[in-house]
Amino acid sequence: MFHNLDSLIHQFSCVSLEEMNNVTLMNRVDTKLVINKTQLNSLLESIINDYEVLKINNNILMSYSSLYFDTKANKFYSDHHNGKNNRIKIRQRKYIESDLCFLEIKQKNGKGFTNKTRIPIKDFEVNLTNSSKEFIAKTTEKDFDLLPSLWNSFNRITLVSLKNKERVTIDLNVNYNINQVKKSFNNIVIIEVKQERFNRKSKIIKSLKTIKQNPFSISKYCIGMISLYNDIKYNVFKNKLLKINKIA
Repeated sequence: MFHNLDSLIHQFSCVSLEEMNNVTLMNRVDTKLVINKTQLNSLLESIINDYEVLKINNNILMSYSSLYFDTKANKFYSDHHNGKNNRIKIRQRKYIESDLCFLEIKQKNGKGFTNKTRIPIKDFEVNLTNSSKEFIAKTTEKDFDLLPSLWNSFNRITLVSLKNKERVTIDLNVNYNINQVKKSFNNIVIIEVKQERFNRKSKIIKSLKTIKQNPFSISKYCIGMISLYNDIKYNVFKNKLLKINKIA
């Protein structure tokens, strides 16, 4: 699988990290979809002339590692589960090939837009530094008592549309762990289309529709929380988890 995938993604035209900065889309609409990894190659073949692929130091398949934070009562997870329109996710993310690490805050408003704010940090902070706490308080205008809630790692391909202001992330080999409990989703691919506003004429959206894959709203954070914690409420996500397992 990886050998064929590697050959295929190297057929795309490449875009550098500096060039991709024009499509950062920090304030955006995110559309998520989930497919089985066996469908990925044919999907990429169908869009090869419509997107460029991000290349950093000769790497296209990037490695990411994230550490999520939540309150002791798992407020951020619960807000998502309970359908709260205005909600927050806080994480540290390391971009392995770039050797960069950021503290990132994603805030979703009632209109479906996601605003992402971040600052560079030296490395993962299991215990948040004062400067990180200050950034979180200033950005969220809240005073949260935060604890590490979830480790997450995955590989990512990033595409940039040649026609629209649009980025696409394709995540493979999604793994979670916390407190020596682990869960892997190696047979699914999570696709996220990031746009200024939802555009159903997007080439990848149209290609996914031809294989009967429609938007599927669930976050990697929530998937991990459901998978690793036995004492959290997840009835709203139950059908979505069943669908993910069926796709896998």
